[in-house]
Amino acid sequence: MNAVVVRYSGIRTLRRAAWFAGALFWTAFAVLEGVNHGWLAALLALAFFIAPDLTFLVGLRDARTVERGRLQPRAVPFYNAAHRALVPLALMVVYTFTPMTWAPLFAGLCGWLAHISFDRAFGYGLRTREGFQRT
Repeated sequence: MNAVVVRYSGIRTLRRAAWFAGALFWTAFAVLEGVNHGWLAALLALAFFIAPDLTFLVGLRDARTVERGRLQPRAVPFYNAAHRALVPLALMVVYTFTPMTWAPLFAGLCGWLAHISFDRAFGYGLRTREGFQRT
């Protein structure tokens, strides 16, 4: 039984390290896009980096009624939608294969992926329907 726990812990550590590497990559890419394409690209990268956590505001009114570490259930669908890595990745694919050429949008998507990657690296994942961290 102990070997199973150690193995799971090792896999979790490896997964978090991979997410952290991805976070550094997407952060560097967002900064590079900001440097290469100007202040608007940098601003959108920063805005998209911050925006996923604004979903906490949906449940702010009732935050005192839930226990610490739990998200208000009303906010969970918004939080989970903003924290799924496939959403910005899919949008990047669409951006890449369409004639769209607005670099600030791509910088924003890099910032969004950086945010999600940092969250996963530090142990913050999607939430259950009740608002608790999924394990």
